[in-house]
Formats: sequence, C-alpha cells, structure tokens
Amino acid sequence: MERRALVVILGLASLAFVPSLAAQTAWENPVKKSLREGKPVVGLTLTVPSPDIAAQACELGFDFLWIEMEHSAITLESARSIILATRGSRTVPLIRVPVNELWTAKRALDAGALGVIFPFTSTPELAAQAVAACRYPPVGKRGSGPGLAVLRWPAPDGYTDFADQNALVVIIIEQAAAVERIDEILAVPGIDVVFIGISDLSFSMGLRGKQDDPKHREAVAKIVAAAQRRNLPVGRPASAAQIPEFLKQGFLFFQAASDLSMIGAGARPILEALGKSRPDPRTRPMY
Repeated sequence: MERRALVVILGLASLAFVPSLAAQTAWENPVKKSLREGKPVVGLTLTVPSPDIAAQACELGFDFLWIEMEHSAITLESARSIILATRGSRTVPLIRVPVNELWTAKRALDAGALGVIFPFTSTPELAAQAVAACRYPPVGKRGSGPGLAVLRWPAPDGYTDFADQNALVVIIIEQAAAVERIDEILAVPGIDVVFIGISDLSFSMGLRGKQDDPKHREAVAKIVAAAQRRNLPVGRPASAAQIPEFLKQGFLFFQAASDLSMIGAGARPILEALGKSRPDPRTRPMY
C-alpha cells in the first residue's frame, strides 16, 4: 500500500510540470517573435508543389516557407498540402500571392498560411489594403470562413484573435515609384516586414536586372533607412555568402534560394566530379 501511495504521489507531482492548455494560449508566431527581438530569419522558396520538400525544409530548420504563387505553378490546393506538411514544426508557412488584393490574401490565410507576402505594394493605399486583408473587422476586411485554417492552427482561445495577432504582413517594395513614396507607404500601421524585390526594382529603374548600379544601391539604401526609422524589419533575397554583409546593412528577413536552385547546387559538384555537365544551350537547337 505504501509503495502504491508513493507512485500516486509522484505521478501527481509530475503533472505540475506539464504545461496546461491555459499556458499554451500565449503562443506567438516564431517569425514575428524573432524579428521583434532583432534576430534574423530565413525561408526556403518553394516553387514545386511538394509536401515532401516542405516537410524536409521544416526538418532542416528554416524559419518559414516562402510558398511562391506569383512565379510558380503552385495552386491553392497544392499550397494547402504544403501548409499541412508544416504541422508539428516551428516553420511558418507564408504565401506570396500573385497580386495585392483582398480576395487573394483571404484565400491564402483561409488555407492556413500564417502570413501573406504582397507583391508590388507601391502606394500607401495598397499597403493599407494588405494590412486590412490580414485582419478581421472592425480592424480589417478579412472575410470570416477559416474552417481549413483552424485545422492547422487549433488555437485554444479561438482562431480569430490568434490570427489577428500572428498573421504576418509582408509588403514588397519593387518599383521606382514606391521608392519615391517610401515614407508614406511605411507610415501605414500594421506592416510587419518591408521586403525589397531587388530584381524587379532594377527592371523598374530601367537597369534590366543589374543590381550593381549606383542608382540601384541608392534606392535600396533609401528603403532600408526609411524602414529603420520606423523600426520595421527589412528583407531581401540572399545567398549564404551575402548574408554576413546584409546583416551589417540591417537586413533580418531573408529569402533563400528556391527548391530547384538548391537541387542544382547540390547536384553540380557530383556531376562535375564525374566530368559531366548540362548541355550547352548555345550549341543545340531550341526546337
């Protein structure tokens, strides 16, 4: 009897160290938390509609997934499968929608994304629209219908307040006109990350993708300075070799290469070791 009583007492004592549901309600989007604390975050760009690649990215430790719906063939249905592959991990699924519209953001969030990346946010009005699309009324204009999102984010105190507090609003500055109005754009409350679309910005400036032009560097520096004045995290695409310098410049939110690019980077040394290489497009017909 004494032994049984001891087992019961030890069992009850151990429950004191088990977090209660009430203790779990204070969950915060890890990407938001890291940025608030001044810590860098990085996400893999997903262009292949594969939950397996998404699961591997989570296992590797990426902070977020950049689910690419502007420049890839990923559909909302395949994005949903990718999002479900993140369950049980700390990796946050974000979707870059094809266009800055209320309905595109609504569908991304209702599919379970915990943030939206808005391209070509070149006016204060578009910035305000991006924020409103990610918040429920009366603060924003998001429609109510999160049945699928709840399956990914079963918040103990309810999904609505959880989503309003944790959905990440990322605006992309990628046009010369946006640089001219950058202070007006960043004055809009509710923006979480200012991302610089380096390549499109170059094209917009007539530089055809070149990023080493002094005018391009000046535009990037202007965006960074404006964001820092408002204590807003700044992001950009980056390779491993570039990240140390970009950290010095104040960047914290990094878009890593795509899944396909990383396959190429991993395969190339093996092929080269065997004297193999891809066919040269200059020596073969296109058709």
